[in-house]
Amino acid sequence: MDNWRKSSYSGPGDGNECVEIATSDSHAAVRDSKAPARATLVFPGEAFAVFVEGLKRATPRA
Repeated sequence: MDNWRKSSYSGPGDGNECVEIATSDSHAAVRDSKAPARATLVFPGEAFAVFVEGLKRATPRA
């Protein structure tokens, strides 16, 4: 997976206070933006979508 992107909520400056995500047709990968060469977590795409939707419902909007 080569198309890593950061959240718009990544923090000031170079935005290294966040995780990065990359997606394919079947999976989503997550890594620490401060240490991109270290471990990467890979999830089935459908499971990751359910996880993200749960976060959206649980997170208060500003």
